[in-house]
Formats: sequence, C-alpha cells, structure tokens
Amino acid sequence: MRIIRNLNNGWLFKRAAWQGDTDFKDYARVDLPHTWNAADGQDGGADYYRGEGTYVLHLDTQGIPDGYRHYIEFKGANALARVFANGKQLCEHRGGYSAFRVDLTDELKEAAGAQIMVIVDNSDHSDIYPQVADFTFYGGLYRDVELISVPETHFDLEYHAGPGFKYGTRILGPDAKIDVTAWIKNPQAGDMVLFRLGNDLGETVCETWSKAEKKVEASIPVDNAHLWQGVRDPYLYNLEISIVRNNETIDSTGCNVGIRDFSVDPGKGFFLNGVSMPLRGVSRHQDKLMLGNALCSEDHYLDCELISEIGANTVRLAHYQHSQTFYKACDEYGFVVWAEIPFISVMSMDRDAHENAMNQLRELIIQNCNHPSICFWGISNEITIGGERDGLEENLRQLDALAKELDPSRPTTMAQVSMLPMESVLNTITDVVSYNHYFGWYGGCMEDNGKWLDSFHEKYPDRCLGLSEYGAEGIISWHSDNPRCRDYSEEYQAQYHEHMARVISERPYLWATHVWNMFDFGCDARDEGGVKGRNNKGLVTIDRKTRKDAFYVYKAYWSDEPFVHIAGRRYGMRPYGSMDVKVYSNQSEVTLVVNGREAGTQTGSKLFIFKDVPLSMGSNTIRAIGGSGETDTVVFTRVPEAVPGYVMPEETEDCGCDGARNWFDGMDLDSPAPEPTFLDGFFSINDKIGDIFANETAENVVSSAFIRFTGRKMRKSMLMIMGSARLRDMAGIAVGNDKEAVEKMLGFVNRELQKIAK
Repeated sequence: MRIIRNLNNGWLFKRAAWQGDTDFKDYARVDLPHTWNAADGQDGGADYYRGEGTYVLHLDTQGIPDGYRHYIEFKGANALARVFANGKQLCEHRGGYSAFRVDLTDELKEAAGAQIMVIVDNSDHSDIYPQVADFTFYGGLYRDVELISVPETHFDLEYHAGPGFKYGTRILGPDAKIDVTAWIKNPQAGDMVLFRLGNDLGETVCETWSKAEKKVEASIPVDNAHLWQGVRDPYLYNLEISIVRNNETIDSTGCNVGIRDFSVDPGKGFFLNGVSMPLRGVSRHQDKLMLGNALCSEDHYLDCELISEIGANTVRLAHYQHSQTFYKACDEYGFVVWAEIPFISVMSMDRDAHENAMNQLRELIIQNCNHPSICFWGISNEITIGGERDGLEENLRQLDALAKELDPSRPTTMAQVSMLPMESVLNTITDVVSYNHYFGWYGGCMEDNGKWLDSFHEKYPDRCLGLSEYGAEGIISWHSDNPRCRDYSEEYQAQYHEHMARVISERPYLWATHVWNMFDFGCDARDEGGVKGRNNKGLVTIDRKTRKDAFYVYKAYWSDEPFVHIAGRRYGMRPYGSMDVKVYSNQSEVTLVVNGREAGTQTGSKLFIFKDVPLSMGSNTIRAIGGSGETDTVVFTRVPEAVPGYVMPEETEDCGCDGARNWFDGMDLDSPAPEPTFLDGFFSINDKIGDIFANETAENVVSSAFIRFTGRKMRKSMLMIMGSARLRDMAGIAVGNDKEAVEKMLGFVNRELQKIAK
C-alpha cells in the first residue's frame, strides 16, 4: 500500500553555495516550507539575496518497507534545484513553481539511511522563466517535501510528477459519465483496477473493475448527476482508483471530481453548465508578510476565505503554478481558475528558454488537469512589455498548440500589456484573450477603460475579451478629501474601483475580469507611496489583517451576504464641522444614525453618500443600518486642525536627471539613429538596467532618454523592477511596439552610454 511520509522537519540550511563541507556545523536548523527571502524580499531596495542556498536532511530509513520504490517529491523549489543523495547528484530541475520527484530507491538501501542535499538557486538564469517581473522571486524549498513509497506495481509517479491518472466529464441530460485514464508501472497478470466514485457523504455511487495494464481506461456512469456549479454549488464527488492483487490493495490514488461543462460567448460571456455566470473576481500572488512564499495550508485557505467573502467567483493565479493546496481549495470554494505559467514581461533569446516555458506549461497541465476549478490555461502575461521580439509569435503558437494537445477540454488565454495594439496578430492565437489596463493609474483617466473596451468589442465582436488586470495603489495611512490619481490614498483607490465596478457591470460581453490584486504583495524593487518593497494595489493588506475600503466596493457588487460598511474609518480625525459619510452595501436601503439620532435613510444600490453630516467637537459615533438590520459603527473625531500624518510625504525618489540638464538637450534627434557600437569596458544597451543604474552618470543618460523620447519621467523604482533585464530588451516600455522608434531611442542612448567607462 502507498505510504506518504512528510519530510518538512529537521532540515539544515545555509544561505550559500555548498563548499564541500560535510559536518554542516554552521548550518541553521529550519523546517519547511522555507524561503531565505521572507524579510529582504519585501523591504525594498532591489537588493534581496539571489543566489544559492543549501538544504541538508538525514533521511532515516527505519520503517521504510523493503521491495518498494521510493520517490522524494518537492512541491516547489525556486528556481533551479539540484538534488543529491549520499553525495551523488540525482536530479536537476529548472523551474521554481512546479513539483518534481526523484527516485531514491537505490540510495535508501543503506541501513544507516541517506543524506539528502538540495542546492536551490534563485539567481538569474537566461533559460529559466520568469526572467523579469513585478514581484519578488523568493528562493528556497518553499513548499512541502514528501517521501512517497509504493510497491513495484504502482500508478505512474515519474511522468512530470503527475498524479498518474486523469479524468474528464460528460453531461448527458440529467446524467453524466466520468471518463478516467490511468497509467500503471509493472502491472502483473491477475492484477485488477478498481474505480470507485463516492458522493460527498462517502457513499459509493458507482464502481467498476478493469484488468490492470500499462494504460487503463474506464467510463463511470453517474445517474442524476449533481453538477459542480461554481460558487453557487461547488459539489464534489470523490474518485478513488486502486490496484488490487490477491485480495490486497497494493496502491491507491484519487481526487475530488467536479462534473461540469462550460463555454464562452463573445457577446454574453461565460456559461457554466449552460447557466450564465459572468466571471468577476481577483488575481492572487502567493506571498504573505514575513513569510514570503513559504505558506502553509492554513494560509492558503485563509486567502480563499477572504476571496469568498468578497463574493468573487473567479481567481487568476498569477503568474506561475500555485500550490496544489490552493487549487484544491478553489475546487472546494467553487472558484473558476485561470492558471498560467511565468512566461512574462520579456522573452529570453536563450534558445533553451523556450523549451523551459514549454516544460513549465507541460508540468502545469499534467500536474493540475484534475482540478474542476481550472477552466483556462494561460500561456503568457504582458510578454510584449519591452517590445515584440523576433520569434515571439511562433513561440506563443507552440505554447498554445501544446496546451491543446495535452488538454483539449480547456481553452487557452493570455494577458496582453495595455499598449499592445488591438489589431495585433497576437490577439488571435489563444481561444480567449484579456488585457491588463491601468487607465486612471499609470496613465490616462478612469473613463478611458470603458471607451477602450467598447472600441475593441465593436471592432472585433466575435472575439472573447476580458480584463485580466486593473487597479490602483491604496495605502491605508494616506487619506484625502479630494482624492486624485497617484496620491496613494485609500480614498482614491476606492473611488477608482467604484468606477471600474460600474464599468464592468455594464459590459456583459467581458468573459472575465480580475482585479489586480486581491492582496498587497512583495516586489523588492518598488518604492512607492512611502512604502518600500511592496505592490500596494491589493484590496487586502499583505498581512491579511485589513480589508481596504475598495474591498467593500466589490462586496457590494458581488456578495449576497447582507452587509453595510462605512468608508473612511482610518481617516478618523476630521478638522471640520461636517463630513460626507460614504456607505457601501448590497442592501437597497441604508439608515444613518449620528450620536444616537437618526440622520436620514436612503434607498439605492451599492453606494450611499450622506452629505454634510454634522460633527460635534470630539468623538462622534456614526452607525449605518442596512435594510435587513445589519450594522456598522465607526467613531469619527472632530479636531481643531488638520492632522498632517494623513498626507503622504513628498516623494523623495529621483525620477530622472535630478534637476540637472537633460543629457540629450541640443541633440538633433530627428537625424538617423547612430549605429550601435559595443566597446569593452564601457556601458551599452546590452547591459542590465540594474548595472546601469548603479552608475549615476549612466542612470542619468537613461532617465534623460525617457524624458526626451516620451515626454514623461520614469520612476527609478519602476525601472528597477526590470533590473535584471538588458536595456535593449525593455526599451519598448518607453515607446511601445513601434520598432523604428525603439531602435532610434536605443541608437542614441547607446552612443552616450559608450562614452561612460564602467
């Protein structure tokens, strides 16, 4: 019978490459999950440790049965991992977000046990994605490690660390069929396979027996099938598959099963089991304050609980393969999931990188194809942010073809960067497409969102269009009576999402929309709004302690749980005699009570604003009461003068040139671009942005170029997000996909950089 042993505890660790030492005296004891970037990956400065870390475990072989095969499974090691047993290298895995297994059978024959050493490396590798992205690449063994022991005859554990079986469902009127395929290693004559389907009470619904062969198929009928209907009714059956020999079960596996069918209509959006279900939800990163990405099961389920509370029915799991625990939780909560690989921001020109993207997609699909929550495979995110590179279209088409080959039952999708033209051929590759738009934050105004979406839909009415990212930063310390774009106030973030929630609700043709982001997350290069090392666009803070006001905007639109929420509570001290009180609610009527006296009742929808509510000097108790009796109470204090602590301090970060003359002043930029030269010992466009910005003069050249060629400044911290990328690969950020403009800017910049010695 299969035996699974957890190996999370008792590891020795050193944040350094292995130097051949064997006593490990200066190693620290750690338990998994573990990352060495839990602190420095979230504190800003773009200086978190990226390199090797060494983990060592003495694996005791007592209790391990003879005649079994033994596999050690690593559920996540970022990004390159080399596994050794008793000094012998057994495996190298390239990719930080998928599981992999190593056969330890021969190494566990020694009675004294085995010494397992894993060298993990999260430094930059030109052949491993992601290359460049707006999040911290936490290093370490940040998910569980297990030892799986199975008899010689067992369900296949070696094929890309998959489960050894897959299933699909067919709905046939009130009934259904579940088609299962399993792969068996070393089946013996007389072996049988039992396929058993149970309901949520553990009762057997149906069972069928087959002869054990290398590939076994079965079709399980389900009378009066109970469908998996997303968040409305996430009903799950349980499938158990067993190999039986001589009255003994020698190996067993299985999963939860959701019976469902779905489709996407370019004019009407998403349908689940024939029922219209507009996909409205959030994106999610997998890190948390002071834990980095080393989350436990409770952390994953807490995230699902918060997503459920807001009333979302879909989650985009950005920008890589997430934990099996979280996919399983999504099955149970009923979220429709977009799962994707980290082919993001810039395509590496390393020939091996494309195979790495293909392999990460292969692992994502094979390891996760049995989750009913997953309905879409994402093949890239903002891959043209630095400009479209030669070979990109072909690579994307190969990724799309691979996804369809491995799993023809699910559509493919991709998230496009905002500046990609609507008419781009890249929008025709996947089955459905979405765009990342930040009108009203990085540029333009809020109203541009609806205009752009309607324009695309009018131009291409037969394409399924979604909104894969949109958002604004909201820092709960900063507040304003007159919120404006990029003031980082909680009020502007809420105002932005009020607008976007309305825009989305008025456009049923959007197949899916995903707020960026459900939670604040770590990006060590960022320094915005007075907060270092974070992307603050979350609806909930990175520690999961505070739901921002914008959270309740969507709860009012999406949730059926009756509630009222008074906004602006963290702006608790007001220096005036009256204030407007804003209330979010999914009720049709809200009553406001001020200092024990009723101040008025309003009927409406989602947003209720009570104007000019009087404030007495000192404390004022304000209570909102919904139509179903739910309440929310906040104390606001009237103070004699404004509290300066509510206003974000003046930005001190250099946005380029530091007041000096622009490097390109006086140059004839209308002339042909200079031919690039690459003198040794001097900076060039082939250097990484981080290396260029380490030199003040070289940094000034690049900052000046952004101003002169685009008419706008670029924050250093935003450019440092791309610090590991070559300047020539990211010039498209400045001038978009106009290849001629990109080459012109690069030509002039390179000429000036070549004058600066390293």
